[in-house]
Amino acid sequence: MLMSFKGTLYVVSAPSGAGKSSLIKAYLQSHKGQAAVSVSHTTRAPRPGEENQVHYHFVDSTQFKQMIEQQDFFEWAQVFGNYYGTSKRAIADLLDAGLDVFLDIDWQGARQVRELAPDSRTIFIAPPSRDELERRLKNRGQDSEEVIAKRMAEAQSEMSHYQEFDYIIVNNDFDTALADLASILRANRCRSARQSKKYQTLFAELLANG
Repeated sequence: MLMSFKGTLYVVSAPSGAGKSSLIKAYLQSHKGQAAVSVSHTTRAPRPGEENQVHYHFVDSTQFKQMIEQQDFFEWAQVFGNYYGTSKRAIADLLDAGLDVFLDIDWQGARQVRELAPDSRTIFIAPPSRDELERRLKNRGQDSEEVIAKRMAEAQSEMSHYQEFDYIIVNNDFDTALADLASILRANRCRSARQSKKYQTLFAELLANG
């Protein structure tokens, strides 16, 4: 179980094409030094433009299963026939450095995280409509019609779990959705427990007898 850290762990889930990766990337660019995204392990093949150890740690099935046996993963799941997992050590190091950490995982992984880290926050990114979701998937130009059909079917399953999350953002207008994401993280940084720890010396001084 993850203990108390300086940073907060955020689980961000969404159907493929809803825009969660773009929102996380934009947030990181505008809030440098405040947050980071966990680089997961996966057995799927790299997509065009993806780099090993930057977008994912690309490993084969044998390596991934060995890591499962060694209990190296904070959470893991099998999606579309491929494995995805998050290293325990990587998450702990980032949180201990005072960074908020994004976990870009599905609802199954979100359930695992909630059990291991009750202090984590979960965010669901939803598309404005099924038609718009399908349009975005097609415009990416990365998948065949068959794969897109599978992703649309999986999207419905993913979206059926939206009520399990602490926050919901509908990504209709990107700038508005990004502002919503930023407001969630900013409000959480101002929570009493976190501020009391951060400003412990200040409050000791404020409350000291004159």
